[in-house]
Amino acid sequence: MTTGTSLLSELAAATARRRTFAIISHPDAGKTTLTEKLLLYSGLIRTAGMVRGRKGGKVTASDWMGMEQERGISITASAMQFPYKDAVINLLDTPGHQDFSEDTYRTLTAADSAIMVIDAAKGVEAQTRKLFAVCRLRRIPVLTLINKMDLPGRPPLDLMTEVEQALNTHASAINWPVGSGNEFAGIVTRADRRVQLFTKTAPGGATKVNVENFVLADLANSGRLSRDVMAQVQHDLELIEIAGNPFSHEQFLDGQVTPVFFASALTNFGIESFLDAFVQLAPSPSSRPADRDDGTELSVDPIEMPFSAYVFKLQANMNPKHRDSTAFLRVCSGRFERDMVVKHHRLNREVRLSRPHSLVAQERSTVEEAYPGDIIGIINPGLFAIGDTISLTGGFNFRPLPQFQPEIFARIRPSDVGKRKAFDKGMWQMAQEGTVQIMRSLNDQESLIAAVGRLQFDVLQYRLRHEYRVETVLDQLPFSCSAWLEGDPNTFKPPSASMVVKDQRDRVVVLFGDQLMKTIARDRNPDHTLRDMG
Repeated sequence: MTTGTSLLSELAAATARRRTFAIISHPDAGKTTLTEKLLLYSGLIRTAGMVRGRKGGKVTASDWMGMEQERGISITASAMQFPYKDAVINLLDTPGHQDFSEDTYRTLTAADSAIMVIDAAKGVEAQTRKLFAVCRLRRIPVLTLINKMDLPGRPPLDLMTEVEQALNTHASAINWPVGSGNEFAGIVTRADRRVQLFTKTAPGGATKVNVENFVLADLANSGRLSRDVMAQVQHDLELIEIAGNPFSHEQFLDGQVTPVFFASALTNFGIESFLDAFVQLAPSPSSRPADRDDGTELSVDPIEMPFSAYVFKLQANMNPKHRDSTAFLRVCSGRFERDMVVKHHRLNREVRLSRPHSLVAQERSTVEEAYPGDIIGIINPGLFAIGDTISLTGGFNFRPLPQFQPEIFARIRPSDVGKRKAFDKGMWQMAQEGTVQIMRSLNDQESLIAAVGRLQFDVLQYRLRHEYRVETVLDQLPFSCSAWLEGDPNTFKPPSASMVVKDQRDRVVVLFGDQLMKTIARDRNPDHTLRDMG
């Protein structure tokens, strides 16, 4: 039997090894490709599949939904764990599509750090700015990877400047590219001036890349690179030594500086050295804020506090054969053991956590134990909702996850009224997962669906068709923004082109035809408050 002291030592060691992070980016910056290459370098897969596999080719291991594999994008946030050298990495692969920002925001609450992927040709894009702002709001340290250096792109110095100006942060280059586009040959580490030169890999970077190591001064005399490439590298390095930001690990953990790396995820150039640096720089799990039942604040220490976790995601039918729902839990403190009985804080009852598993796409592995920072999947028989806290001790709740205002609205019905029962079951499941929100009129006579982006409706109809065998008809409504209403709805004076409804938690929501109507509503109702976040 494990003694108290040895358990704390085991917990401390296991927690120190954990790195739990999310990858964030604008669509098509290479996030899913990077995820696949991290699995390749960890040894979890032997060959990497390209995102858009040719007929008969491999598809990426991290995308499991058929629609994701068809379109070559990540729609759901998947979680996977793999060992890398002395670390245990928990990777949260977030949706790349901007319509699924709400799922991404929820997933970021489970991460201790983030990797921001930027396309070398496009620079900082709209979705990247939004996600970086969420990281800053939650004080999540961010590492920046400038990807696609093997393709024609913008000068590295311009990209560094744009990162600083667009995101209002300090950027510090940890390494620097040797060449770019067709001439991208390697990277030089700024601290010790050591150069890694790469040789070509299998098509699509299916296997690890071969590396030759040089000292920068020796490389200049070796004749391996053109004079122009060497002159550009030396010029850039001298410039950033004078004008660039020094790197401070403390400032990085505090969110004041982002370390910048250059690579090509497609060819694997720079991926291994980036992963090595990530393990060194990224934080292990730390204390998390919670609220006691009496309203006071509590800091949940990952080692001192017995087991606790919270649900940040629900996903149904990941295995179509079983038709089950999975609740994704982030372990915040203590050691989890299979079949342990815990307190479910919202329901105020005890539940047994049976059949826990970890996932890489659709492949499940049974989890016997887990530590702070780990992500585990629990079969959900309808007990869990997003944001639920569970623990051995009870008496507190982790801070609720933010809910963002939906921007598109519709009515949906089954084409065949005989499929109503399957339709209702599917709709309830999708709403539980947060794929869409279900709203009702104040008199409960009418219901409608709401989402942040149109693709969420496409996914809803796709999954109802493939998982519940229900074809649907969707009629979009003429509203483009909304807000939660605080104040008496009976005295609220709605403008034209608006509608007052209730969400799933019976909170009053006002739908508006456009932002002008929302402004008019605020002006007309000074005694009421309209909130953009629930």
